[in-house]
Amino acid sequence: MTHTTTGPASAPDQALDPARERLRRWRLVLGGDQADGTGCTLSGRDAAMDGTLAALYGRSDRAQSGRDRSAGLGASAPSVARWLGDIRGYFPSSVVQVMQRDAIDRLGLASLLLEPEMLEAVEADVHLVGTLLSLHKAMPDTTKETARAVVRKVVEDLEKRLATRTRATLTGALDRSARVQRPRHHDIDWNRTIAANLKHYLPEYRTVVPERLIGHGRAARSVKKEVVLCVDQSGSMAASVVYASVFGAVLASMRSISTRLVVFDTAVVDLADQLDDPVDVLFGTQLGGGTDINRALAYCQGQITRPAETVVVLISDLYEGGIRDEMLKRVAAMKASGVRFVTLLALSDEGAPAYDREHAAALAALGAPAFACTPDLFPEVMAAALERRPLPMPDAA
Repeated sequence: MTHTTTGPASAPDQALDPARERLRRWRLVLGGDQADGTGCTLSGRDAAMDGTLAALYGRSDRAQSGRDRSAGLGASAPSVARWLGDIRGYFPSSVVQVMQRDAIDRLGLASLLLEPEMLEAVEADVHLVGTLLSLHKAMPDTTKETARAVVRKVVEDLEKRLATRTRATLTGALDRSARVQRPRHHDIDWNRTIAANLKHYLPEYRTVVPERLIGHGRAARSVKKEVVLCVDQSGSMAASVVYASVFGAVLASMRSISTRLVVFDTAVVDLADQLDDPVDVLFGTQLGGGTDINRALAYCQGQITRPAETVVVLISDLYEGGIRDEMLKRVAAMKASGVRFVTLLALSDEGAPAYDREHAAALAALGAPAFACTPDLFPEVMAAALERRPLPMPDAA
């Protein structure tokens, strides 16, 4: 098996001639098996870097004793913690995160994440949070606080990245959706009205003729929008659950939006009362299990009191284990009542997800196209939904 990545050259290696440097890099990529064809021998930092890669991805050459020897990290948390420290010394953070995920998947290290010293050594990211959430029911008490600290660090980093832009984008959307074109005199927004009518300026009279009045109706200002985030918490949706929890907390902090976060597998859990702390929300989820979208939508439908002011966002890969026809009927009924219905196949940075294409096509036929959405695009999607204008759909199904 070959290695999947190479690290930066050590200081001595940087002075090598180009041909030697190319051989060095190929040697690190191919892993040193007899068939690699490079004839390159590594030493010093390069040899140590190669060892960390071999522990995860490769098998060593036949030992001098003539027996095959498998590479690996062993079964103890201390040895894994040392390996995690080593890869952080050799590779950038983005590569470290990939190697950690591969170690969990390829070498079955998930159980070691239940030990505090292991958690303290890892590079925290969204994928690690997803793994911890899937394990948290089995965590010993000595590990739970460390796990919460890891999750909180990731969540706080995401909030710093996403919160300000989300609030600004949605505040603008709510402001625009509240404007009325025939305001009463005392409700006219004169600044916007003048700006909209500058082309009607009459120089001889030194005045603007306001052919179009813009203002805020009193009733419109008092109407609160309602957002329901309905999130599939099956194992494949881990990153989406993390991002949805962060966005749910951001939306809940806005006075002009009433936010409800509902997570589901074959059961449905309403986490609306925990939205002040997304970490509590995440530890209230249970990743894994089946999927019953119909049951989740039935619950959400029962919570809607003002359909015309409500946006329902279903975040799911649409692999329905419940009653398909009933699910589609509920979506159609909600849309007919005035609800703006949005389907996101994923809310993550991972690119195009796997999803049920038949169900996606059926939703599109109802006027609710399903598409993948990155966290950076989500504020624009929500703004368009609140304003009831066409949605940005980069990966429409």
